[in-house]
Amino acid sequence: MTIIALALLVVLATIALALVFGGPRRPAPMPSISAPFARVDFSDLPEQSTFRAEDGQALAYRQYRKCTHTGNGSVLLIHGSSARSASMHPLAKAMAAAGFAVYALDMRGHGASGTRGHIDRIGRLESDLEAFMREVCPPRPSTLVGFSAGAGFALRVAGSSHQKLFDRYLLLAPFIGDQAPTQRPRNGGWAEVGVPRIVAILLLNAFGFRFANAMTVIRFALSDEDGALLTPQYDFNLASNFRPARDYISTIRRARQPCAVMAGIDDEVFRSEQIEGIVREAGQNWPVTLLPNVGHMELTLEPSAIATVVRQLHDQW
Repeated sequence: MTIIALALLVVLATIALALVFGGPRRPAPMPSISAPFARVDFSDLPEQSTFRAEDGQALAYRQYRKCTHTGNGSVLLIHGSSARSASMHPLAKAMAAAGFAVYALDMRGHGASGTRGHIDRIGRLESDLEAFMREVCPPRPSTLVGFSAGAGFALRVAGSSHQKLFDRYLLLAPFIGDQAPTQRPRNGGWAEVGVPRIVAILLLNAFGFRFANAMTVIRFALSDEDGALLTPQYDFNLASNFRPARDYISTIRRARQPCAVMAGIDDEVFRSEQIEGIVREAGQNWPVTLLPNVGHMELTLEPSAIATVVRQLHDQW
């Protein structure tokens, strides 16, 4: 019994040390992510509206085409990690000009939706998505378009029991998984992950303890100025929910709705040349389009890349 007690103390001490000292370091700012937004004209950014989530929380979104019916249907845009709905503004404007009813969410834990960097449970984001579709009722056919981590979350939805919330999916420069061949070390410098802290929290969760889930496990490469506007860090719940399921191959395999993937060949965050192999390994024949001379953020900001994305919406389905 003494040996067992000592072993238990060692395990508990190791978990405690990992929780306290195993968090993520703060990465140096990554100019290729934030600098391109200095050229964006936000003067015509739509005002925010809100919808009521399942738990009563008011969550923010922007609407770009104020009509009840449109022949092209609707697009719901999901921003990337640390971002907010305004980051999708150039892409949203182009999609609206092409005849789509366009909506851009501040995902809970970002922008004006809830406490930045925090959600109360894993699965909350899917519940929020259901609430949005139920309350706002975007016209059909509906397309969920996600960018980067937002594309990872869109993939999570596409391969889940919630997949029929949308008629089709478009994944832009998707985060596919920590262990996927697309992954660069430290996401190319964009994110620092506190792996020891995550392992400790996973162990606690396995025994039903959730008290550490609000601890920070990811920090993003934002300057102080950008961090004041965006979301510089995620707790365990948000980091676990705003991403694809960890078994990404099974997630892709389970998707039944039409889906397409687009990325830039010069993406500095993910190895985009690996995407098609992953999709084919999972047995899907999804179109995978790689744009030459396009980096990560350029996919949603550069006019030529945006035009290609909009054509994908029109031509693919």
